[in-house]
Amino acid sequence: CAQRSEAQVAADELANAAARGDLRRMRELLDGEADPNGVNSFGRTPLQVMMLGSPRVAELLLQRGADPNRADPRTGCYPAHDAARAGFVDTLAALHRAGARLDLRDARGRLPLDVAAGGPHGPVGRYLQHPPPRDGDSGPPGRAAPSEAQP
Repeated sequence: CAQRSEAQVAADELANAAARGDLRRMRELLDGEADPNGVNSFGRTPLQVMMLGSPRVAELLLQRGADPNRADPRTGCYPAHDAARAGFVDTLAALHRAGARLDLRDARGRLPLDVAAGGPHGPVGRYLQHPPPRDGDSGPPGRAAPSEAQP
């Protein structure tokens, strides 16, 4: 029986914590040098398996260097596609602020707008059609920037 490396164990634990939305455990693992782009035993990164309904999970991973433009090897989708499909505009906005490209097509040739929950006229579709500029953008008025958000 093959032994898993420390890096593989950390990658599996970080992906599991991201999927559960466990910010405390994620911070522990990232502080312990877990790679935010490390792949779990299934070849997927924490951003690809994260709890999509928690923008704070995405923000933590992105602040620590996670790549928002890495396609899921199993589905061919990018994190922006997953957030758009699930209807989580706050998570989509966090990904976009951190550099997620909204013009990348998934393995089936679709843009995030093509799979947006609620269609092109729903909140996600409207965001994708008119995203705010990223340079110096701290998010919608009245919202704290990710670095200012409380843990």
